[in-house]
Amino acid sequence: MLRGWIDAQKKSGALRGGQISEAELAENSRRLLAGLRAGAVSGQFEDVAAPVWDQSRSVLEDVSRSRATRGFTPAETATFVFSLKEPFFKLLRQKIDKDPDRLAEEIWRVTLLLDTLGLFAVEALQKSREDIIARQQQELLELSTPVVRLWEGILALPLIGTLDSSRTQIVMESLLEEIITSGAEIAIIDITGVPTVDTLVAQHLIKTVAAARLMGADCIISGIRPQIAQTIVHLGLELGVVSKATMADAFALALRQLGKAVVDRAPGRREI
Repeated sequence: MLRGWIDAQKKSGALRGGQISEAELAENSRRLLAGLRAGAVSGQFEDVAAPVWDQSRSVLEDVSRSRATRGFTPAETATFVFSLKEPFFKLLRQKIDKDPDRLAEEIWRVTLLLDTLGLFAVEALQKSREDIIARQQQELLELSTPVVRLWEGILALPLIGTLDSSRTQIVMESLLEEIITSGAEIAIIDITGVPTVDTLVAQHLIKTVAAARLMGADCIISGIRPQIAQTIVHLGLELGVVSKATMADAFALALRQLGKAVVDRAPGRREI
C-alpha cells in the first residue's frame, strides 16, 4: 500500500522538479500511514481532533510547514492526502469484495477521514504561510527603520512609508536602544519618505519625540515638504518640535546645538 501511494504521488507531480526527494516523500508517507494505523485502531473516525489522531495531525503539520517554505500550493499539499484514496480503496476491495454493503460503508468512512485530513493539511499550510508573511513583514519593518550615527552625539532616523502603531513601536524601540548605546544628545527624524502626515501619523511622531526626550535626547524633524506643511497647518496640528526642510539643515542645526562645526579646508569656503 505504501509503494502504491508513493507511486500515485509521483504520478501527480509530488516531487515537483526535485524540491522534494523521493526519500523524503517516502518518509512522510510512512509516518502518516503509521499515524493513520494508530488512529484507526480506536475505531474513532468521526473526530480527527481526538487525541488518537494526534500523530497524524502532527505529521500533516510538519509536511504542510515544510511545503509552505518551498512554495507549494494548497492543491499540491492536499494531494499528499487525497492520493492515498486510490491505494486505500484497492486494499478495501481486496479485503471485503464479497460484502458490497460493508465495502461501501468502509469506503465512505475512509473518504470522510481523508477529506477531513486533507482540509486540515491545507489549513496548516495556510497558517504556516501566514506565519512566514508575518515574520517577513516584521523583518522588513526592522530593516526600514535604521538608526544611523551621523556624528558623535547625533543620530538620524530616516522614515520611509506610512507610520502605523506597530511600526511606531519598532521605531521607538530602535531609536531608544541606539540612544542608550551611543549616548546621543540629538536625534534627527527624517520624514522625507513619508507620503502623508495626518493626525494619526503626527501622534506617532509626537510619541517618538516624547520617548526620545525621556531618554535625554532632543529631536529635530526634517524633510517636511510644502504639501505636508500645508496639511499640518490645515489640520491644526502642533508637533512641538524643531523642524527643518532637509536633513542637511537639521544636521547643521544639530552641530551648532552641540557646539561643533565642520570646516571646509578649501580656500574661500566658509565654516558650517
